[in-house]
Amino acid sequence: MPRLLHDRRAVLVLGALILASSLAATHMETAMAQPNARALLSAAEQGDVPAIQALLAAGTSVDARNDQGQTALLVATIAGETDAARVLIEAGADVNAQDAIHDSAYLYAGARGRLDILKLTLAHGADLKSTNRFGGTALIPAAERGHVETVRTLIAAGVNVNHVNKLGWTALLEAVILGDGGARHQAIVRALVEAGADVRIPDKEGVTALEHARRRGFREMVTAMEGR
Repeated sequence: MPRLLHDRRAVLVLGALILASSLAATHMETAMAQPNARALLSAAEQGDVPAIQALLAAGTSVDARNDQGQTALLVATIAGETDAARVLIEAGADVNAQDAIHDSAYLYAGARGRLDILKLTLAHGADLKSTNRFGGTALIPAAERGHVETVRTLIAAGVNVNHVNKLGWTALLEAVILGDGGARHQAIVRALVEAGADVRIPDKEGVTALEHARRRGFREMVTAMEGR
């Protein structure tokens, strides 16, 4: 075999060996990283702070995700594990990272009234303009579900009280349409009105929050909005 051809084959073989070795190393790193990511997500769900700290110290990505696109922080938020969420946020977790259905730690905490976690996200760069899968800000589902202190916190943070979601509803409309008319939703309506919520914004059928309140016999809400 000519020496030149022999040398070329040797180079190709060596290159192939190097590539194979590199791919093997990559697969090994991936295989090692995946269990660590799964462990971090599991620790976040269980609120296991020492395990979270150990995994992060070992180099596990703080924003590792599961197959739903949820980060460890979002998992901790859903589980209501405030201490775990705090450790992750202080380690640099992205409070605005959204999963496959557009939930983020900030949006979920707002929607579900996870007030302590919400305050942590607000202190670490929460995007007040970010929206969920319905095109709504954190304020809208908070108003719907009757989370009074959450609503007040989001208003104080500067969330737009007149944002309209894909359903054509503002926080005020949702508080009236989907609320029960009780004390919590009355307090939310007052808070929204005092913060400048526009009672004249209609839904897609042209009906305002004030008119909905009248139709449902929510007198306290009517009074709050008529005084605007």
